[in-house]
Amino acid sequence: MTQSNSQAALKVIPLGGLHEIGKNTCVFEINDEIMLLDAGLGFPTDGMHGVNIVLPDVTYLRENRHKIKGMIVTHGHEDHIGGIAFHLKQFDIPVIYGPRLAMALLEGKLAEAGVSDRTELRPVRPRDMVRIGKSFVVEYIRNTHSIADSCSVAIHTPVGVVIHTGDFKFDHTPVDGEFFDIQRLAEYGEKGVLCLMSDSTNAEVPGHTPSERSVYPNLERVFSQADGRILVTTFSSSVHRVNMILDIAQKQGRSVFVVGRSMLNVIAHARNLGYIKCPDDLFKPLNELRKCPDEKALILTTGSQGEPLAALTRISNGSHRQIKIKRGDTVVFSANPIPGNTISVVNTIDNLMMQGAKVIYGKNQGIHVSGHGAQEDHKLMLALTRPKLFMPFHGEHRMLVKHAEMAQSMGVPAENMVIIDNGDVIEITPETIRKAGQVKSGIELVDASRTGVVNQGTLKERQQLAQDGIVTVAATVGWQGQLLSQPAVHLRGVVTTRDLKSLNNTVLRSLESGLKDRWSEVCGDAAASPPDINWDSLQYFLETDLKRSLRREFPKSDPLLVFLLQRPDQAGDQVGSGKSAKGSAKPEPVTVGKPTQNDTKPEPAEVSKPTQGQGRRRTKSSARRAAVSASS
Repeated sequence: MTQSNSQAALKVIPLGGLHEIGKNTCVFEINDEIMLLDAGLGFPTDGMHGVNIVLPDVTYLRENRHKIKGMIVTHGHEDHIGGIAFHLKQFDIPVIYGPRLAMALLEGKLAEAGVSDRTELRPVRPRDMVRIGKSFVVEYIRNTHSIADSCSVAIHTPVGVVIHTGDFKFDHTPVDGEFFDIQRLAEYGEKGVLCLMSDSTNAEVPGHTPSERSVYPNLERVFSQADGRILVTTFSSSVHRVNMILDIAQKQGRSVFVVGRSMLNVIAHARNLGYIKCPDDLFKPLNELRKCPDEKALILTTGSQGEPLAALTRISNGSHRQIKIKRGDTVVFSANPIPGNTISVVNTIDNLMMQGAKVIYGKNQGIHVSGHGAQEDHKLMLALTRPKLFMPFHGEHRMLVKHAEMAQSMGVPAENMVIIDNGDVIEITPETIRKAGQVKSGIELVDASRTGVVNQGTLKERQQLAQDGIVTVAATVGWQGQLLSQPAVHLRGVVTTRDLKSLNNTVLRSLESGLKDRWSEVCGDAAASPPDINWDSLQYFLETDLKRSLRREFPKSDPLLVFLLQRPDQAGDQVGSGKSAKGSAKPEPVTVGKPTQNDTKPEPAEVSKPTQGQGRRRTKSSARRAAVSASS
């Protein structure tokens, strides 16, 4: 099914993985059928407070869920499969094909998320052909990468063959003996490849990426020079690296203590599938670490990227319950920090050194190599496949540009390639490739619970809190439009040289002025009992006035305002009375956080307890403008 008379263009729509590293997600669409290729996640930047996971915006897939026929997965890294469980909560994927290790890792993720029933997982082997809907037939082609069981794919479509490389490098001495199927790529190049979509991660790096096996002698040397315990951290999914570490430990007579859930999980699956081979007695439970002589212990741990909750990070800051750094320990970072993680990694290294550990890290040590091909690898891929059209993929913008320049130097005309961004719709015909519009794209942020999506408004508020602090104002307004007590004003994280008594007076004047100016607009039938008052509008007006006043008080900062408005009993409390008309007890004072040294000290405001369906509500003028109705 290499080509047909169909006039429909193939649409390729990346939703993640372009102009960035991570959350790789791509849509292939033709004849009202959608096939997905990978669905990964990314990690938050420093400004994404409280965010644990970054996902691509999949609004397009939600809106077109009826077209989805299946998914193909290239390998088991988190930036390629980590988002699948989240997406399955929003739409079904009839079937997911992928290499055995990726499917084993994914099976556990789906079971944990409770979405196993929303898809069918089908493991494949290299050179297997699978059909997705009526329009796609996909062949898996073994490649080499930093995780075992990684593949490129040849996608047969009505307009021609598209080869997606997945993440790759040309490793001619792979640790597991599974060689890149260069022959199959060359056969496709001989028959004719319409379009090549190729990994651009190391497009700026000259030469070839070294073989994974080149790390082995350097790790062996470092381990042999260690007199005490060895702590090694690497990516848990780097199965080949983990396999080498275990092999060296066995040779040097060290027992291995594995720390970190993801590391335990990957090792278990890799051993079951035969990608890691070692005796059972090499591993020891962590509770036996104290009994093991230091020179016989190797601790294999997560945390190579300085993740806050990872085992090595907790060890470095002294919060791990079972492992404490000893003077004489050797800590080996067999990984380089990915962009955005450098500061976290450096802090971890500093903490370890300050506790007396010898830390081995850095590119000059030769204990880490990339899993992505460099410029000569890219040229070899282009030479083998000889594509008519070219689309650099998987990388930041400068990497895509550099890769496109290489393709042009290899004979691909400039008009036959496109540099794209997330959300671009690329149309491919048997002769042309072009941008043909955009779909909604962006990011979705998941908090530490892994269940709640953090919207942009919430994230902006968190950033505002972190930068400028918060001002809380609580006020109670009576039926005649008067303040029933002094407003309660509290500051948290706000730096000011202003007299706080003056701030309290500013708030009081703003509220009194707002009530005077706006009461006639919000009070309908004043003769009614109780009066007909639009509390929502009053909330909005007063909060807007307060924001304006606070901007004058804090001209160089923008603290978040939380304004709590309470109204009296609906039966009509009289000002100064100790009971409501229904004879209820005197209302309880409002509490707005615990006062600090910088807080003003107004008289407590008296408000009524909320009834069912009503309650006090914190609000920001840009997002929540509803007043809170509270009655006894």
